[in-house]
Amino acid sequence: MNKIGFIGMGNMAQAIAGGFIASGKISGTNVFAYAPNQEKLRNNAKKIGFTALPSLVQLCEACDTVIVACKPYQIKDVLAECDSALKGKALLSVAAGWVHATFHEILGNDVRIQCIMPNTPALVGEGVMLFEKETSLDADELAQAKELFATLGIVEELPTNLMGIGGAISGCGPAFMDMIMEAYADAAVKYGISRPVAYKLVAQTMLGSAKLQQVTGSHPGVLKDAVCSPNGTTIRGVDTLEKNCLRGALISSIDAIMDYKAK
Repeated sequence: MNKIGFIGMGNMAQAIAGGFIASGKISGTNVFAYAPNQEKLRNNAKKIGFTALPSLVQLCEACDTVIVACKPYQIKDVLAECDSALKGKALLSVAAGWVHATFHEILGNDVRIQCIMPNTPALVGEGVMLFEKETSLDADELAQAKELFATLGIVEELPTNLMGIGGAISGCGPAFMDMIMEAYADAAVKYGISRPVAYKLVAQTMLGSAKLQQVTGSHPGVLKDAVCSPNGTTIRGVDTLEKNCLRGALISSIDAIMDYKAK
């Protein structure tokens, strides 16, 4: 993976390209991108440090690795426009809903394929990068891809049949975490704390709790129990959340996503 080209340069692609370059694992001179809005692309190129190119074919010809970062509904047209320029290349996709078999059906054996599902915390280097286990990258390419994407957060490999649920948890999950942060911040404001301080307290509490679980490897229930003193305040809050079916509501949010995907 000497030269990497991005098809599309939205927020996620900017985070990925910026993370790659900032890590020092690839030089900005070896990162290229194409997007229809050329003026915006050139502005992002100056900001992030990659080279903007005026066409899809030029991008494919300039790079040995192409990252598909456009909207999922645009991919078929993009692949058709690239045509034979993708032959012999490695193609990484960060588009939701597309898996190895879908690309393989269109591109055949002429292109080596890896599908990856990132999430928005990649913008701050704390993302989840889900690699589909089915891949046609060679061993060295796969290792390099994982090393590059690890600069944006953790890398986890899942079989194709679990990419949907994995994406529901890590891809949709940030929105649910944001709702929880907003609700507790509202409670803090209700009792007199300013909005900026409320968000700071809640965000750090969520961040710290997640980090504590990661570092200790403890079951979340054990960590919860450690905060719940007998006849104390926390256990009363826990009791109220249980009575209001917090766990059931959270699980149901994932059920709704999976039911929708199954249609």
